[in-house]
Amino acid sequence: MKDVRYDVDGHVARVTIDRPERRNAMSFDVMRGLLESMARARADDAVRVVVLTGEGDKAFCAGADLGGIAETGHAGAHDGRGTLAALFREMWMLGKPTIARVRGYALAGGFGLALACDFVIAADDAQFGTPEINVGLWPYMITVPLLRSMPPKKVLELMTTGRRVDATEAERIGFVNRVVPVGELDKAVDELAATLASKSPLIMRWGRDSFYRVLDMSADDALAYLQTMLTVTSYSEDTAEGVAAFAEKRDPEWKGR
Repeated sequence: MKDVRYDVDGHVARVTIDRPERRNAMSFDVMRGLLESMARARADDAVRVVVLTGEGDKAFCAGADLGGIAETGHAGAHDGRGTLAALFREMWMLGKPTIARVRGYALAGGFGLALACDFVIAADDAQFGTPEINVGLWPYMITVPLLRSMPPKKVLELMTTGRRVDATEAERIGFVNRVVPVGELDKAVDELAATLASKSPLIMRWGRDSFYRVLDMSADDALAYLQTMLTVTSYSEDTAEGVAAFAEKRDPEWKGR
């Protein structure tokens, strides 16, 4: 895939935007490559966790490649932006946890891409923001992942001011799970990925799916749905194995069913 690398180590897939000379800006080729990578991870039963990152030490992703998008013409650009929407949907329907490993800039679409992941681990040099307003644009396509990650008034403030948020403030706001020194970033990401990969892939998928589904439900509908999911889950082999392993003081052996 052009400008996107896909590697698997054990149960962890690593997806890397490989355009460091452009601060890993998202061209349409990059968006398509990311979409294909997520679909590939979804189809591979051996993969239990996906780590998303950018090559180099300057940026996770500095946003859309505005020059490349402009070259496609108005109709092409409109259709191409649907690829980003499809990518967000694919990430949320993945059935497997995703971790954004962030160094340097995560701006505009790159900010949304990071927040579309389930977890964000950031180095202390990370910078987040929605600078679109400064060039006469608005961050329409990333509104949903931002609203799912922090209070609406904070989202609106960042969108209307275009100001940068450093890693410390990002953790305080709540859209970053953990901030670590640059030298400890890979260790922190690997530890979280290993922890997530050690859980039942079936229960992880059902639980994660239910989490995103209830975000858009009324409280009454959510409770009814969650009650049903609890009953379904309780009949799974992995639940029986988990309970038995706990009683027998041993590690569970997940079957994924």
